[in-house]
Amino acid sequence: MAAPTLKIDLHTHILPKALPDLGERYGCGGFVRLEHRAPGSARMTIDGALFREVSETLWSPERRLEECDRHGVDVQVLSTVPVMFSYWSRPEDGLDLARLLNDHIAVVAAARPRRFVGLGTLPMQAPDMATRELERCVRDLGLAGAEIGSHVNQWNLDRPEVFAVSEAAQDLGAALFVHPWEMMGSERMPKYWLPWLVGMPAEVALAISSLIFGGVLERLPRLKLAFAHGGGAFPWTLGRIERGFEVRPDLCAVDNRVPPRSYLGRLVFDSLLHDAEALRYLLRLAGPESIALGSDYPFPLGEEVPGRLIESITELTPEARDSLLAGTALRFLGRDRRSLGR
Repeated sequence: MAAPTLKIDLHTHILPKALPDLGERYGCGGFVRLEHRAPGSARMTIDGALFREVSETLWSPERRLEECDRHGVDVQVLSTVPVMFSYWSRPEDGLDLARLLNDHIAVVAAARPRRFVGLGTLPMQAPDMATRELERCVRDLGLAGAEIGSHVNQWNLDRPEVFAVSEAAQDLGAALFVHPWEMMGSERMPKYWLPWLVGMPAEVALAISSLIFGGVLERLPRLKLAFAHGGGAFPWTLGRIERGFEVRPDLCAVDNRVPPRSYLGRLVFDSLLHDAEALRYLLRLAGPESIALGSDYPFPLGEEVPGRLIESITELTPEARDSLLAGTALRFLGRDRRSLGR
């Protein structure tokens, strides 16, 4: 079997190495600070408390490409670390931070346009600002779209405020990559890393369900959406969601009467499932044209060798394998195969 000519990692994160002191910049706390304590490593802190230890792979394009070459990854899709969304911040600060991060991603991608594709971040707490920044990302910076959170403070993704940004994305042909953040129920999960292990899958399921039940996908038929972590808990609870829609339309079908399962062909899921049987199930449910390689690089809960899980499914046809490793991502990003790769 001939190997696919391209491997695209849809789900990777990046930060600038020289992240400014955001607390000083905006005159308040709550923002991430990147503290370089030793060569090749740093600490992400929030108001002095450790958030995460990180290595230079988070900010160094050269180190990223070294690892990509070692693992056979041709293209990385770059997005910010979700903790940087800062939707809680003042709108003008959120916009300034988004522009800072987006300018950085655009510079990295433009320097190596065959190896990196960029997704921006948006001040979603201010929809008008977010719409204008999305336009700048696509039209001026050459980014493929944006990464957004699974919710915006108290707004789920069906809210009219969020709809305005989604509508703009459809009009621009921009891709929206939905990533969980600020996990619900975190106050009940102080131990065992449960917000990341349990809360994140629930967040993605909530985001997808809100979009379906809220009629967003019905009203925006050309909107391009992809979801991190294999769609979280959504694929595994779809039977229950569909059953609820059937037996309690008075509660579930109040804003959209189209069955939830009908939208499977509209949604893209990354492959970050950590389990071959789980990936096989998602393949049966959604099909290879709806799944794209995603590793969560460079973080430890991601896939250590991007694409290894996909490549372990030996029964895939060459066409299905190529779709998972490249084709689905290309369609989602609106990129041409010939313009990317080593």
